[in-house]
Amino acid sequence: MGDFASDPYYRTIKAQSARWMAVVCLVATAGAALGCKTTPPPRPLSEVSFQVIAPERTVLTTELPGRTSAFLVAEIRPQVNGIIQKRLFQEGSDVKAGSTLYQIDPAPYQAALDQAQAALSIAEAALPTARSRAERSKKLVAIHAVGQQEADEAEAAHQQAIANVAAAKAAVDSARINLSHTPIKAPISGRTGMSSVTVGALVTAYQATALATVQQLDTIYVDVTQSSSDLLRLRKNLESGRIKSGSGERKAKLILEDGTTYPLEGKLQFRDVTVDPATGAITLRMVFPNPKRILLPGMFVRAVIEEGISDQAILAMQQGVTRDLKGNPIAMVLNASNQVEQRVLTVDRTIGNKWLVTSGLQPGDRLIVEGLQKIRPGITVKAVPFQASAAGK
Repeated sequence: MGDFASDPYYRTIKAQSARWMAVVCLVATAGAALGCKTTPPPRPLSEVSFQVIAPERTVLTTELPGRTSAFLVAEIRPQVNGIIQKRLFQEGSDVKAGSTLYQIDPAPYQAALDQAQAALSIAEAALPTARSRAERSKKLVAIHAVGQQEADEAEAAHQQAIANVAAAKAAVDSARINLSHTPIKAPISGRTGMSSVTVGALVTAYQATALATVQQLDTIYVDVTQSSSDLLRLRKNLESGRIKSGSGERKAKLILEDGTTYPLEGKLQFRDVTVDPATGAITLRMVFPNPKRILLPGMFVRAVIEEGISDQAILAMQQGVTRDLKGNPIAMVLNASNQVEQRVLTVDRTIGNKWLVTSGLQPGDRLIVEGLQKIRPGITVKAVPFQASAAGK
C-alpha cells in the first residue's frame, strides 16, 4: 500500500479524479438551482394624484410697477418783492387753502396804495369842472358866442379828466393787489414741506426757488408703465371674446414695498395715448384714497389692475406643470386606461398657485400633480384624486 501511495502515476490519477468530482458537484448544484428557480411577483404600479381640469370664471389681473405722486402740488412763490416778516406754519404740518404761510413787509405797498388813492381823489375832483366847461362851451357854440375850436378843447379836457380818473382807479387796484400779495397764502389744502427761507430773507416776485411746497395727499396718484405689446394682447383678447371687459370702472390694488397689501382699493383713471419711444411703454394713472397718509409721494409700489373676466379659464396647478430641455411648459395627463401622456402647453400667466393655460389642456383632462418623479410617458399607473389637505393647504 505504501508503494501505491509513493507511485507518481497513482498520485496523478487520484488528483484528476478529485477534480472531476468537484466539477460534477458544481454541475449538480447548478442544475438543482435552475430546477428550483421561481417567477418573481409583478412590480406594483406607481401611484399618482391628479387634478380634473374644469373651466372656471376668473378675474384676470396685471401686476405693474410704479410710483406714487401727490394728487395736487403747489409750489409757493412770492408775487411781490419784499422782506419776510413772519413764517406762520410748521414745516410738515397740514394747512388749509387760504391760510397764510408767510408775511412780507406790507408797509411799502400800503404807502403805494395810499398814494394811488390820493391821485384818484385829485382826478375825481378835477372831473366836474372839466365836465361843466365842456357843457357850457357846447351851448355857447350854438349861439356863436365862442368858436368851435374852444368848444373842442373844452370837450377834450373833459375826456382827459375822465381818462385820468380811470387811470387813477387802475393804479389804486394795482396797489391794492400788490398789498394783498404781501401775505403769501396756501392755494390748496395739504401738507407742507421744508421751508427754503427764514424770517428776514429778501424774496423777489416769481423767483425760481419756491419758498415751500404744499402737497395734497388724502387722495394720491399711482403712475405705472405697461408695455405696448401687452396692451395689444389685451385688445386682441377682448376683441376675440376670450376675456370680457368688466362692467363699470376698473379696480386696482396696491402691494407696498414691504410686500403688504394696501387696504383700500383704487380705480384706473386713464391710459396715456402716447407710447414712450425710449421704452416702448405707456403710462397708466390710478387714484387711491389715502386718509391715513400711508402713501407718500415717490414710494415704489406694485399695482394689480383688473384686465377683464374669463368665463372659461383653464387653470392648472403649478406643481403639475414642468419644463422640457428647451424650456417649454409640459404636463403629464392620464388617458382612459390610466396611461401617462405628455402634453406641450401654452401658458399665459400665474393666478395664485395655478397657471392660466391657453392651449394643451381641455376640460375633463386629468392632470398629474403628484408622483411625477416616478413616471414616464407610456406607463400605466394607479391614479387617485388629488387632495388639497394632503398638500398642507
